[in-house]
Amino acid sequence: MEQIELLQYVVRAIEEMGLRYFVTGSVATYFYGEPRIAGDIDVVVELTEQGIVAFCRGFPDGEFSLDSAAACGAVFDRGQFRIGHLASGLKVDVIVPRASPFNALRFLRARRVRVAADFEAWFASPEDVIIKKMECYRQDRLEKHLRDIDGVIRARRGEIDLAYVEQWARQWGLADLWGEISARAGTAPRSVTGG
Repeated sequence: MEQIELLQYVVRAIEEMGLRYFVTGSVATYFYGEPRIAGDIDVVVELTEQGIVAFCRGFPDGEFSLDSAAACGAVFDRGQFRIGHLASGLKVDVIVPRASPFNALRFLRARRVRVAADFEAWFASPEDVIIKKMECYRQDRLEKHLRDIDGVIRARRGEIDLAYVEQWARQWGLADLWGEISARAGTAPRSVTGG
């Protein structure tokens, strides 16, 4: 199974359960930015204690590795758990979001992206991907996050709502980092209103 096939399987399972979700992380930067080998699939899913059993059933033993206790813990703690595809070794990180104004906005701002000719999925907006990548960089200082951000800015120049990114960068104490990224991007794309 290729990564895009696994993504399609996961999205189909989530959509059949009627759950709200969006794809984020390196897979989102791959589709919004410059193509590169993406890491694990990161998907934010609104999971509840009542729905976790049905969710886990969508990834059967023998084909997937999924620790149901870890999944239940992630729902309870608003954390994350991992699904592994056994044959390919590919992994999916399922993130159960905390209730916050930013996460509420991320769901509202999610975009339907055509991934393949016969496959669409909800993705976090480019702005929200950038904001989360900045937060990841602050935590682990890995250059790949900055490369991902640069790729999205270059590919989406003129489309990105810079005022929105700047607002959250200030709120999260990331204004200096965003200033450096913007400067490196050559004063970045023209700000647009709305979003």
